[in-house]
Amino acid sequence: MSTNILIVIPARGGSKGIPRKNLRALNGRPLLYYSIRTTTASRHQPDVVVSSEDEEIRMVARKLGAGVIKRDPSLSQDDTTLDGVIHDAMRQAEAANGKTYDLVITAQATSPLLETRTLDEAIDQMLADPSIDTMISAVDDRHLSWEEEGGKLVPAYSARLNRQYLPVRYRETGGFFIARRRVVTPTSRFGASVRVCPVSDRESIDIDTYADWALCEYYLTRKRVLMVTTGYPEIGLGHVYNLLAIAGGMVGHELIFLVDDKSRLAFDTIAAYNYLVSMTEPGGLAAAIKACKPDTVINDRLDTTKAYMDELKATGATLINFEDLGPGAAVADLVINAMYPERAVIPNHFFGHRYFCLRSEFLLTRETVVIKPTVRQVLLTFGGVDPNNYTRRVLSLIVPECRQRGISVRVILGRGYREQASLEAFSADVEILSDVVNMSELMLDADLAFTSAGRTTFETASLGLPSVVICQNQREMTHFFAGANYGFRNLGLGTEIGDDTIRNAFLELIDDEGQRGYMSELMLAQQIKSGRDNVLQLIKQTIDQA
Repeated sequence: MSTNILIVIPARGGSKGIPRKNLRALNGRPLLYYSIRTTTASRHQPDVVVSSEDEEIRMVARKLGAGVIKRDPSLSQDDTTLDGVIHDAMRQAEAANGKTYDLVITAQATSPLLETRTLDEAIDQMLADPSIDTMISAVDDRHLSWEEEGGKLVPAYSARLNRQYLPVRYRETGGFFIARRRVVTPTSRFGASVRVCPVSDRESIDIDTYADWALCEYYLTRKRVLMVTTGYPEIGLGHVYNLLAIAGGMVGHELIFLVDDKSRLAFDTIAAYNYLVSMTEPGGLAAAIKACKPDTVINDRLDTTKAYMDELKATGATLINFEDLGPGAAVADLVINAMYPERAVIPNHFFGHRYFCLRSEFLLTRETVVIKPTVRQVLLTFGGVDPNNYTRRVLSLIVPECRQRGISVRVILGRGYREQASLEAFSADVEILSDVVNMSELMLDADLAFTSAGRTTFETASLGLPSVVICQNQREMTHFFAGANYGFRNLGLGTEIGDDTIRNAFLELIDDEGQRGYMSELMLAQQIKSGRDNVLQLIKQTIDQA
């Protein structure tokens, strides 16, 4: 036997706190739209009606797919309670539809974030237990509270406890009020047996003030953004740190990280920043992405295939790729490439150092490197992995000269570096640090740096630190920013240059204050610090247009 269910959405036109509230646009749609959408989508196939004295509200309700009840103005006063409104709507709906309802549900238009799934689960409970007369949506709102007694404020608790240890105290929300037909009267919708259906904090928002309205706008525009990346000893953590820098500026969205099955190093690094991160099963990257049901996917994992991107495109998600020179880049809605040059002009593809995302510590650093007549400290930082162990090679070439001249040497090792034993011979002359969190401060202390052609070049440029670049591989050779026109002494591919080339570059720079000063000026002129804002603006535009 089928169950007849009526859902009444009360929506009068005379709201005072927010005038014409029920028809005002919330994220581009009338507030009334959300409650109609939620209730008409119920799998219980209820009759949904909007009760209003206002002709415009009734017209909009019909256009949005709901039935309408013309409410008498006497039931639309500021002091009118909903009991009479719901009873009137029920009687009119029964007469019009020729049926008697088993359940009568009140759904407030002021609860736009209620999910259909939550409503359906509450209806299921009512249908499964005939002894329940009334069920109300509520949220656990326990707090240390006070009340007035005899003209004095007294605590409404017996002991001061942390919130989670206080007795449960439910607060009604406007989400739904389910009542059996037999208990609905002009003055009440309560029966002898009342249950509470807890809802999430998000669903519990009941719009009464402009602050409530703004909070709902935030939730409705908030997207689920999945950041897909990779990072392991062979390739380092550049992709990971790029997305972490972007994540720091995307406070308005739900952010989830996903790494491939090889990327335990990336997983541990992201987890250390307290972001939600998962690792895929072998060969299961696309399936894991689809399971997350993201609104937007940001890929930073080098070149993508067209098959991979087509599979993601079919989900309807907005696709944003970084450092992608593969065939899949043509499928993306936005491609940002700070590292590599692009040979063709392609719509929605942006490349160059104007789109590099510095970490927050560099964005917050106001100082720049002071160029001194004499070099006093040299910094070596060859990335998170340094696969060719250039750290050891450069130390062997410069430490004797530094010892003679009284120049201190500091080495910063990344998380993926595995050759610490090879540096023991330099321990008396060199300060060796691992996995630092104050890289910007350590760079400001230096007068000259040695690095590879990755992300670190943008960091040294943001501070104006003269740098000698030794490329780790052929791909780094294409990193056009790490060149002389931007202030770097790029020695080329490290496996193809001799020791004399490295040693002579070092000796030349420590003896030439003018050249170091000019290198610093060129670096600072690139305004690297504006890059993250440029990227975040592009991402925002792309997500908003989706």
